[in-house]
Amino acid sequence: MKANVGGIDRILRIVVGLALVAWAALLGGPVWAWVGLVPLATGVVGFCPLYPLLGLNTCPTERK
Repeated sequence: MKANVGGIDRILRIVVGLALVAWAALLGGPVWAWVGLVPLATGVVGFCPLYPLLGLNTCPTERK
């Protein structure tokens, strides 16, 4: 599992994920806001399983 999420992409995933989870957990947001766990996890880990299927890679150290 090579890193394929890097830079701004990674930061945005973490920020959006945290915002959605906080909305759901702390502010009583809708249940679908828990989907924020997905971008949060992919941002923290640095790997998105959908990217290889789409041929994407935003991590500059792992580009071919």
